[in-house]
Amino acid sequence: MKPWIVILLSLSLSYAFAQAPASYSNAQENIVPNGSFEDFSSFPLGWFYKGKDYSRLMKYWSSPTHASPDVYNPKVRIPIYWTQKGFGIERPRSGKSMSGITVYGCKEGKPHCREYLQIQLMEPLVVGQRYHAEFYTTALSDSKLVNNIGMFFTTEPRDETTDKLLPATPQVYSKEVIRSKGGVWQKVSGQFTAKDTSEYLIIGNFFPDSLTTAEGKTKAYKYGYYYIDDVRVKKIEPILNEPVKSNDLCCIEYTVGKSITLKNIFFETDKSELLPQSYKELDKLHLVLLDHPKMIIEIQGHTDNQGAYKYNIRLSRDRAQAVVDYLKNKGIGKERLYYKGFGDTRPVAENETSIGRQLNRRVEFLIIKK
Repeated sequence: MKPWIVILLSLSLSYAFAQAPASYSNAQENIVPNGSFEDFSSFPLGWFYKGKDYSRLMKYWSSPTHASPDVYNPKVRIPIYWTQKGFGIERPRSGKSMSGITVYGCKEGKPHCREYLQIQLMEPLVVGQRYHAEFYTTALSDSKLVNNIGMFFTTEPRDETTDKLLPATPQVYSKEVIRSKGGVWQKVSGQFTAKDTSEYLIIGNFFPDSLTTAEGKTKAYKYGYYYIDDVRVKKIEPILNEPVKSNDLCCIEYTVGKSITLKNIFFETDKSELLPQSYKELDKLHLVLLDHPKMIIEIQGHTDNQGAYKYNIRLSRDRAQAVVDYLKNKGIGKERLYYKGFGDTRPVAENETSIGRQLNRRVEFLIIKK
């Protein structure tokens, strides 16, 4: 089984996320998308046994290892064997959903003795910026009560093939045993200063059992399992201004006929749904259109050469339309927005390398009228 935990203590941390100018950022915004686990990528049906099961179901969250965290929701069917052990009896702190992970029990030989939750933040951390991070947690009633549950910020996502301990040094972790259980939710929070441009967060216990304190004389369980809900990471005033790059949308000269590539636009794999990490760049484009009220643009989608021609044309068109829909929802008139998909017909790099294919998978906008 898999408990799931996120922990932040009152520790001073350092990481860094690439930050946007203050005009694009709000100190009150949570940069953890789907922090309460309410959104799903597919219809929840049953229990999970592999990390890819959790990753397929929970929107934006994933398992960085082969072990599978658990999702709790009224529509998720938990096998009777596990409900009799108390799994899923507790209610989420907010909404209808929560996650759970195993954080202790390797010495007892438990399969999936370590489970982790991974997510890409809505924007990279800003070097030197202070952040507030928090989550709420409660242990399974008969779980071992443990410490060391923490948060690891990293610049690259993890994708391990094992279900064992994930070697990493968490920037924040709970030194004290977390004793809340039975549906009594405990808030764990802390502040840290970003030191690098990490944009991924992994939650779990990164310490071996030998270095983890475990309490509780339980009859049934020799492992630790915790529920997690309401994960938040926010900037603390004052908001630092991010150094503006020369190719930032705010600094470009706009002329009719010019085609401009949008940076950091992300979609679900093989889908046209925009990921939250795209909003920062699209909000910049929204401001550009507000500053140039007569500007008319065409959003153009492009793919690499992987996949059939017709499929790539459709996918690139649908992704371009998703960008247009985002701008419409922000108040830009539809008469100012066109879109078109070119598939793999206009590569800007060789498709023989992964880097080249990544460059070819892009969204651009063409200035039709200024």
